[in-house]
Amino acid sequence: MVWNLPNKLTMIRIFLIPVFIILLAFDWSDWGDLFVLGDLIPMSHVFATVVFIAASLTDLADGKIARKHHLVTNFGKFADTLADKMLVMTAFIFLVSFKMAPAWVVAIIVCRELAVTGLRTIVLEEGGKVMAAQMPGKIKTTTQMLAIIFLLMHNIFFSAINIPIGQIFLYICLIFTIYSGADYFYQARDIFKR
Repeated sequence: MVWNLPNKLTMIRIFLIPVFIILLAFDWSDWGDLFVLGDLIPMSHVFATVVFIAASLTDLADGKIARKHHLVTNFGKFADTLADKMLVMTAFIFLVSFKMAPAWVVAIIVCRELAVTGLRTIVLEEGGKVMAAQMPGKIKTTTQMLAIIFLLMHNIFFSAINIPIGQIFLYICLIFTIYSGADYFYQARDIFKR
């Protein structure tokens, strides 16, 4: 493996996932709560959100750096996608367990992620091409991240005015999850004709 900067950032993201899990999986009630505009947010959720944001920023940075400085490696292609899916799926599983996200929505998101990842692998093997993320996929990713952040933070700043911003982003994410997934399969339709 080449230890260039993008790959190091990807590895940092992978190492942050167990930290994220530990913060959400155990009882840290001794840490107290954060009081914001009449809402109490567990400090473990605050710290987990900070870790999630830090990990998400490494996801944003590693790809840009790799492309800009021609540091794209096979390890990076594999590990970057894997780390991204692991982080997001972990967050969604915890949100379901906290009853902050409907299980059926998360099931659709997880199925789409697995299906598209498998499709990309087939396309790469068949034609040697990497399926680049299109705009619907980028909107899906952005709304995913925002949904997770706002849900973990109990709709901070918006709950006081009764706007369930996290849930709104979650359903926008669901729409673009389905649309972008269908779009990927439509683009790769020739693969299945062979």
